[in-house]
Amino acid sequence: MEKWMVAAKRADFKEIGERFGIDQVTARIIRNRDVIGEEAIEKYLHGSRKDFYSPWMLKDMEKAVAILQEKITNKNKIRIIGDYDIDGVMSTYILLVSLRGLGADADMVIPNRIMDGYGINEHLIEQAWEDKRDTIITCDNGIAAATQIQKAKDLGMTVIVTDHHEVPFEETENGRTEILPPADAVVNPKQKDCGYPFSGLCGAVVAMKVMEALYEKMVPEVDLVDRMLPFAGIATIGDVMDLKDENRILVKEGLQRLHHTTNLGLQELIRVNGLEPENISPYHIGFVLGPCLNASGRLDTAKRALKLLLAETREEAAVLAGDLKNLNESRKEMTAQGVEKAIEQVESTSMMEDTVLVVFLPECHESLAGIIAGRLRERYHKPSFVLTRGEEGIKGSGRSIEAYSMYEKLCECKEYLTKFGGHPMAAGLSLEEENVETFRRKLNERSGLSQEDLVEKVSIDVPMPIHYIRKDLVRELSLLEPFGKGNEKPLFAQKNLWISQLRVFGKNRNVVKMRLTDENGYPMDGVYFGDGDAFAEEARGKQKIAIVYYPDINVYQGRESLQVIIRHYQFD
Repeated sequence: MEKWMVAAKRADFKEIGERFGIDQVTARIIRNRDVIGEEAIEKYLHGSRKDFYSPWMLKDMEKAVAILQEKITNKNKIRIIGDYDIDGVMSTYILLVSLRGLGADADMVIPNRIMDGYGINEHLIEQAWEDKRDTIITCDNGIAAATQIQKAKDLGMTVIVTDHHEVPFEETENGRTEILPPADAVVNPKQKDCGYPFSGLCGAVVAMKVMEALYEKMVPEVDLVDRMLPFAGIATIGDVMDLKDENRILVKEGLQRLHHTTNLGLQELIRVNGLEPENISPYHIGFVLGPCLNASGRLDTAKRALKLLLAETREEAAVLAGDLKNLNESRKEMTAQGVEKAIEQVESTSMMEDTVLVVFLPECHESLAGIIAGRLRERYHKPSFVLTRGEEGIKGSGRSIEAYSMYEKLCECKEYLTKFGGHPMAAGLSLEEENVETFRRKLNERSGLSQEDLVEKVSIDVPMPIHYIRKDLVRELSLLEPFGKGNEKPLFAQKNLWISQLRVFGKNRNVVKMRLTDENGYPMDGVYFGDGDAFAEEARGKQKIAIVYYPDINVYQGRESLQVIIRHYQFD
C-alpha cells in the first residue's frame, strides 16, 4: 500500500533558474531538498573541498591531537580498536595508515562479531594492557562503553574515543542528561555541546577529521584528506549516512578520487566484480563493493577486508578480493533463506497485526540479522527487529522507518536488554531469551505508531508530462548527484498514459519494456525493473497507467534515445 504525495514547497523557481542557469524543474527539486538561499544552492550545485568544515570545530579535537602528538613523540604504543562493518574497517584503515605515516607505533584490533560483539569490551582492554599498549583510540565505537573505558583508566591507560553513534542518555528531573565515557578525549559530533555544524558524519569521517587536524600540526605540507577521501566516501555510503551538507560533497570528491585509485585492494575488488573504475557510483558501493567488504566481518573476520586495503602486491590483492566476492555470494544465499523464514513467521502468526515486528530466528547467522530486518522493513514498511541465538544469549539488529526512532524506543525498553546501541534508523541489541516475548509486547505497546505512519509514502518532486523531458534536462539533473539516502533521485509523475508493446525479458524475467503515449499522442519508451510476469499479469486488459518515474537517456549501438525508468505504478 502506497500513498503518492507531491512535494509542494514554495519558492521563486523562475528567479532561481535564471540566477543559477538551471531549469525551473531543477530549481524545484533543489527546494524540495530543503536547500534554501543563494549560498546553500551554490554549495549544493558546485560544492568542493573548500566547503569542508574545519576539524578543529569538533569538541575535544585539541585534546585528542595534543595527546596523539605526545604519544608519537614519546614512542608510546597505540592500539586502535575498530569495528567489523564497512565504516569500522574504513575508520581503522584511516587511523592505522595515517598514524604510521607519522612514525607512530600503532597497531589495531577489529572485534570478532561473534566472539567479541560490537565495539570495545573488557577483554580487548585487558589484551591491550597485556600487549603493553598504553594508549587506545577507538573508531566507529566507544561512545556507549563507559564501563569498559573506566577499566582502561583504572589500569592507567590513555583513551581517545572517536565515534558517531548516538550518545547514551538518561531522563532526569532536569531533562535528558548525556552519559559520556570517562575517556581523555571524546570526539563525536553527536555530543550536545559539540560546535561542529553538521552531526551526520560516519565514523570514518570522524577518524579522518582527527587525522587531518593531527597532520596540520605535525606535517602541514602533506594533504592527508586527499589520500583518505575515497575511504571516507565508501564508509559514508556503506553506513547509509544522509548525503546532505558536507557528506554529499565528501562523497562526490571521494568518488572522483576512487575512479583513479592507486589502492591495489580497491582496484582488484572493482575488477573481480566486473566494474569499470571510472564508472563507480554510490549504487556500486552500496550494492556491489560494500557488501563484499562487509561480508568478511559477517561470515569470517573483518581483518580480511582490512588486509585487502593494506595489500602491497597485486597478487595478494587479487586473492583477497576473490575471497571476499565468494564470501558475499555465500552471504546472499544465506540471507535469502533467512528472509524466507522471517516472512513465513510474520505471515503465519498474529505478528502481522503488530506495528513493530520482532522476529526470532534462533538458527540464523547473527551477522545477517540486520540485512533480514531491512528486507522486512521494506516489505511491510514497519520497524523490524530480527533476533538470533548467539554465544551469550540472544542478539539482534533492527531497521526502522522515518516515523520511529529505534534508538529512543530501545532506551524506553532498556530494562529488558543487556546491551544496545545505534541510531534512529538502525540499532543492535542483546537480551536474555526469556525476555524476547516481553520485549516484543512492550515495544508494540509503546510504539506510538498510527496506521498512517505505516503507509509507505512516495514523494513526487514534480508532476511532469513526458513531453517535457529533454536530453539537456536529463543531463542537467546529474548536477544533483551523488544520489542516496537524504538526497534521493528526483521522482516525477504523470497519469493517463496509454500503454502498449509490453514485453518481459531478462534471465530472471525482471525487465519490462513498454511504449507509453500521452493524451496528445506523444510517445516515450518505459522500463520497469521488478517482477516482470506479475507486472504483465496486472497489465492484462488495462489500457492506461499512472507512473512515478525518473527520466533517462538510453544509449544503444551509439544512438541515444529518451526513456523513463518506472519506479512506482498504478493501473487505471
